[in-house]
Amino acid sequence: MSHRAFRPEFAHKPHFSPEFMNITSADFFCSYSSLNGLPSDGRPEIVFVGRSNVGKSSLLNSLCARKGLAKTSSTPGKTRLINYFLINDNIYFVDLPGYGYAKVGHGERESWGKLLTDYVVKRDEIALVVLLVDARHPGMDSDREMMEFLDYCGRPFGIVLTKWDKLKQAEKSKARRTIESCAANARFIVNYSSLSGAGRDKLLERLDLFSQ
Repeated sequence: MSHRAFRPEFAHKPHFSPEFMNITSADFFCSYSSLNGLPSDGRPEIVFVGRSNVGKSSLLNSLCARKGLAKTSSTPGKTRLINYFLINDNIYFVDLPGYGYAKVGHGERESWGKLLTDYVVKRDEIALVVLLVDARHPGMDSDREMMEFLDYCGRPFGIVLTKWDKLKQAEKSKARRTIESCAANARFIVNYSSLSGAGRDKLLERLDLFSQ
């Protein structure tokens, strides 16, 4: 699959009449410990993946405007299953296990990694992968490896820089330059704050392109 190169001028272009996905309903659907039994109804799946403690649950709750939809935890590596959320009754948001958390056993990390890998490689319903990257630590090896893996699998992906509100202005500029330098094939890069909701409309606008 060919990829559109990321163009900074496109990302910063103002949108005077934005149209974006309007989430009217969002419900937890089911959790899965293997690929067996995954939904077979043909709904497209927008997948969220990232390092442990990158803020996936907080982002999903913010994005869907549903506090407590995805369970947050102060313990990284809590998500060990594939979690499905039904959005507007016509699309799934899929929360994959986090990667890169060292404080679990090697065997458990391998199990999570195999589940994540098998899903990304084999799942036909994937419409888009949203890779969450901690804005305070852009360009980490594990995130670069995930981008390479998604490219290898031919999966379209976009990047969300989480915890954007925690950066000073100079740090924000540096973070953008760093992630843009290693994410040439990203369909988009969005700065996001789950605390304030900044970036929500822009991300929904991007997701809407892959929700049909």
